[in-house]
Amino acid sequence: MSRSDEGRDTYREFTEAVNMKPGELQKWLESDESKHVGWRKKGTKGGESVGHESGRKIIELLRRKRDQLSEGDYKHMRKVVGYVRRHMAQRPSGDVRATRWRYSLMNWGHDPLKGPLPPPGGPSRRALERHGTPPKERRGPGR
Repeated sequence: MSRSDEGRDTYREFTEAVNMKPGELQKWLESDESKHVGWRKKGTKGGESVGHESGRKIIELLRRKRDQLSEGDYKHMRKVVGYVRRHMAQRPSGDVRATRWRYSLMNWGHDPLKGPLPPPGGPSRRALERHGTPPKERRGPGR
């Protein structure tokens, strides 16, 4: 696999894992719930959690054009994808709306109560909310 293929795959996986828009994530990160969940690095009493810091980086990544992304940006994207996958596999039973599990995922740009964002050039978010996600056989390749 070439570096460009790896970057393309990383970008695709990142945009599938992160289903919150930049403004939506920004507003979430300002909430008390966001600030009170997550793991903090040793020696940072009361400091920012790792997930909260990641959320700020995610906003920057979402607002940048692909040709402006560095190797460090792609590395962070892979970290986000890994986090979202691991934590989605640990979904607790019952209603997760007001759980630390959901809040932590939201700091990483993924709201488990939402479907994925539509791909660029695809159907609008409003259309998906009105009609739901189309059956798999009606989706384009790779969706």
